This record gives sequence, structure tokens and C-alpha cells, in this order.
Amino acid sequence: MINLKTPEEIEQMKRAGRLSAAVLREVGARVAPGVTTLELDRFAEAFIRSHGGIPTFKGYGGFPASLCTSVNDEIVHGIPSDEVVLKEGDILSVDTGATVDGWAGDNAWTFAVGKIAPEARRLLDVTEACLWAAVEAAQPGNRLGDVGHACQAIAKRAGMGVVREYVGHGIGHDMHEDPLVPNYGHAHWGLKLEPGMVIAIEPMITLGTRKTRVGDNGWTVYTRDGLAAAHFEKTVAITEDGPVLVSVEPDHRRPVPDDA
Repeated sequence: MINLKTPEEIEQMKRAGRLSAAVLREVGARVAPGVTTLELDRFAEAFIRSHGGIPTFKGYGGFPASLCTSVNDEIVHGIPSDEVVLKEGDILSVDTGATVDGWAGDNAWTFAVGKIAPEARRLLDVTEACLWAAVEAAQPGNRLGDVGHACQAIAKRAGMGVVREYVGHGIGHDMHEDPLVPNYGHAHWGLKLEPGMVIAIEPMITLGTRKTRVGDNGWTVYTRDGLAAAHFEKTVAITEDGPVLVSVEPDHRRPVPDDA
């Protein structure tokens, strides 16, 4: 069942979205060689709580942390650890959310750790392009297939894989609501998008195979061929005027990467 939100509820959701975006940006600013993923997680939890939120992920389905920190061939659901020390050339996907006044926020970004290889930079650029194309396709009257197709078309042209086992989702009082939002699909097919829907669009793109495996901890998802993956995510509200970003900080602009 899809829970449509009123314009007033979407405005309420933006409070959770702003905090979710802020903590993601602050974590990204701390990504550097020598930093552990557990350090980032501890910072994120303290930041969320000090700004009046609750870490959405912590305890969700038994997940033990406030961040998902996925390094290199880890696609999603990496568990922060003091044994995972970031090193020059890694890429780190950070997924996090904050709950404010009962509304969940959810977003993700993949960060370069120092200077990264050209193929890794291209992976990040392609995955981000997939995200923005999918967001632009989330117009009222379009269908979920249009969103997935917009993402898939860019990845396919780049010769990269689109993960299929893990997809985006609706979001509201619960982090995961209907509908599922695949990153692949056929244009003009699927559920029609209508004002009041709020969805998390989250391309997961790989340098090689789209096939995945789950690690021994039961959470972390890896590429089956060991090649790198990237993950970008924004929460988006469908409105009469088009898609509106919910997990975003007003007036914040992403800086150009130093190694671009």
C-alpha cells in the first residue's frame, strides 16, 4: 500500500531530509586515509542526536550502526568497524538517515578517499549521473519504469552494471514503504507516479558484473567479481510541479572534486 503525503507532510519530511543530508556531508568531509569507518559512524550518531534526530538505521532490522559504510567492492550495507581503515585510492559509499518528528530521511553518496584511479572516478561520475537522470524522470504522470530506464540507460552506455537485487523504495514514517523503485526497467511501464508519493531513488552501479553476494556477516553486499561499486541516493517527493528533493540542504552545492 502506497502512503501518499500531503504538501504539509512533505514539508515536515524535509526536516528529516535536511538533517540526513547534513550528516552525510559532514561525514564526507571526514573521509580520508587513516580514518576508520567506526570513527565516521560514531561522529554521525553524535551529530544526528545533537541536532534533534534519531539515527534511522541503528537497530533497523537489527542493523548495529548509524551508517552503512561500503568500501570498494562492497555495494551496500557495510558495517562500520575499527578494523576497516580507509586508504588512499579507496572509494567509500556512505548511506545514512535521520528520523525527525517521526519522519525518516534517507540518502547516500560515494566518496573518494584521497586520489583515486580514473576508472573509479568514472564510476562515481556515471553513478551520480544515473541518480540525477532518475530524479528528473520522476515526474507526475510518468511511471516507475521511466525512472529505472533513465538510470539503466546511462549505466549501459558506460558499459557498467546495474544491481537488481537491491532497489529504491517509498519512505515516510517508515524507512521502507511501498513502492519498490528499481534502477532498471522499461520506459512507460509500471506504476504511475502521482503527487504525494515520496521515494528514495538510489542507483547502485558496478564496474563489472551486476551480480551480487552477501558476506558472512549477513548484511554486507559485495559484487560477485570483486570489482568496485558506487551508490548514490536522494529522497524525492513527487509533486504537481515535478520532483522535489527532500534529503537536501538548502543552498548547498557539491564542490568539484580535487582529483576530477
